[in-house]
Amino acid sequence: MLAIAAAVVFGVWLLLDLLDTNLGAPDLFNFQTMASLGLLLLALYLAGVGSGPRAGNSSGRRFYGRRPGRG
Repeated sequence: MLAIAAAVVFGVWLLLDLLDTNLGAPDLFNFQTMASLGLLLLALYLAGVGSGPRAGNSSGRRFYGRRPGRG
């Protein structure tokens, strides 16, 4: 989910850059701010934050009978 948010941030930044606009706030939508936000979201994604549940009763695949791929 965070990787998708980072992609959206980078996409919006690219559109703003291509259209050469600052939306009336040049200090808010500059290269450093957008790049920092996108890289922060990517770093959180790679660290495993927000990737969903990994253990528990209702998460993961359930195999009834023989597990696939086991000889």
